Amino acid sequence: MDFALSERAAALRDELEAFMASHVYPAEATYREQMAASGDLHHHPEIVEDLKREARGRGLWNLFLPDDEWGAGLTNVEYAPLAEITGRSPNLAPEALNCAAPDTGNMEILAMFGTGEQQQRWLVPLLEGEIRSCFSMTEPAVASSDATNIRSRITRDGDHYVVDGHKWWSSGALSPRCEFAIVMGVTDPDADTYHRQSMIIVPLDTPGVEIVRDLPVFGHHSRHGHAEIRYDGARVPAANLLGDEGSGFAIAQARLGPGRIHHCMRAIGMAERAFDLMCERARSRETFGRTLADHGVVQDWIAEARIRIEQARLFVLKTAWLIDTVGVRGARVEISAIKVAAMSVATWVIDRAIQTFGAAGFTDDHPLAALYAQARSLQIADGPDEVHKRSVARRELRRFEPATRS
Repeated sequence: MDFALSERAAALRDELEAFMASHVYPAEATYREQMAASGDLHHHPEIVEDLKREARGRGLWNLFLPDDEWGAGLTNVEYAPLAEITGRSPNLAPEALNCAAPDTGNMEILAMFGTGEQQQRWLVPLLEGEIRSCFSMTEPAVASSDATNIRSRITRDGDHYVVDGHKWWSSGALSPRCEFAIVMGVTDPDADTYHRQSMIIVPLDTPGVEIVRDLPVFGHHSRHGHAEIRYDGARVPAANLLGDEGSGFAIAQARLGPGRIHHCMRAIGMAERAFDLMCERARSRETFGRTLADHGVVQDWIAEARIRIEQARLFVLKTAWLIDTVGVRGARVEISAIKVAAMSVATWVIDRAIQTFGAAGFTDDHPLAALYAQARSLQIADGPDEVHKRSVARRELRRFEPATRS
C-alpha cells in the first residue's frame, strides 16, 4: 500500500490549507453573525458564496469525484487528506469546495446512473454549485438500517410515476436552494428482497410533496435541515427514474460506500480540530496552581487522542486504497469497519476536548458542541455502528466455518 500523494494532490493540499487559514477559519465568525442577523435557521449567508468563489478560483472544486469527466479525477487516497482538512470546519469548508453531503452522494449517483437528460437537468447545476439536493430514504415507521424494510411506493402510471410515502432525516431539504430529492421506494412488492426498490428524482415543488418539519439534533437545527417529508400522490415523469426498476438497492450501496468513507475522512479532521483546541486550552488554563497540561489525566487524554487519531487515519487511507484498487464491493467490509472506528475516535476526542474546556465546551462560543453533535449523529447516519459491526463479524466468522465435505 502506497499512501504517498501525487504532485498534484500535494499541491491541492497545500492550497487548501492556505485557503482554510486565510479565508475559512476567519469566516466562521462572519457566518455566525450573518445567520443570527437573518433570523432564519435555514438562511443561505453570503459568506458561503464568497468562499465558493474563492475556492473555485483556487482550483479547489468538486474534488470528491474521481470521474475525470465530471470531477477532479483524484483517487480516494488523494482525496482523503483533502476531505480531512475540510472536516476541521464542517459547516463551511465542504460546501465551499462543493464537496458537501448529501450532494456529493447524489452527484455520484447521477454521474454513474443518470441519463444524459438527467445529468444536464440536475447534475450540471449541482456541479456548478447553483442548487442543492437531498436524499430521501429513511422512514420513521420502519428500521431503515435494513433498507429492505422501506415501505414507500413508487407506482407506474402511464408516462409518470406516483410517489407515496413518509420519510424523515432527508438532510438538506430545508435549504432554500434545495431543488430535488432522490427518493427510494418500492416499485415491485412481489420481486425478491433486493430488487423491490427503485430510486427516482422528485422536485420538491411537485404537488403532493409536504415538508412536515425540521428535525433537530441535540436541540440544534442544521442550516440545511433534516426534514420529515410526506409524499402523497406526487406525480413525476417516468424519465425521472434512476437506472432500471428494481435497481434501487444496488444504487444505494454504490452511493453509500464512497459517502461513508468521505464522512470518515471529515471525521478525522473534526477530531484534529478538537485536539488542537484541547491542547491550546490545556496550555492556557490553570487549576490548583498549575496549567491543565501539567495534570496527568489531561496528558493521558492528549496522548490517547493522538494515538487514536493516527490509527483511524491509517485505517481510512487503507480503505481508500482498497476502493481505488478493488472497488467499493471489494472494500465493503473495510468501509463498514472504518465507519465505526472513525466516528468512535471523533466522538471520544471531541468529548475529551469538551471536558478540558469545562462548561465553556457546551456553548456555541467554541465549535466543540456542534462538532460533537455531528460526530455523534454519524454513529447512526449511513447505518448504525451495530449494523456495520455485524458485517465485520460475519466476514471474520466465515474464516472459521468447517470445511464443506463432499
